[in-house]
Amino acid sequence: MTDTVRLKEEIKRSGLKKGWIAAELGLSSYGFHRKMNNESQFKAGEIKSLCQLLKITSLKKKEEIFFTDDVDNKTTCG
Repeated sequence: MTDTVRLKEEIKRSGLKKGWIAAELGLSSYGFHRKMNNESQFKAGEIKSLCQLLKITSLKKKEEIFFTDDVDNKTTCG
């Protein structure tokens, strides 16, 4: 599962707009929103591209954001 809070923090830190990121990934804004909020899953290629856009190079950080089991509904809403 995706750690939505951490992903949103990385997006905010990057200064990029979510709509622009979605377009770069070939997703609609709604599709990107669904993936960020664990309503559907990111594909491997999308994760790779997203990490490049957000300049996430640490394997540990990638795993913490995109492959966490410690996410509950409270952290994924909003």
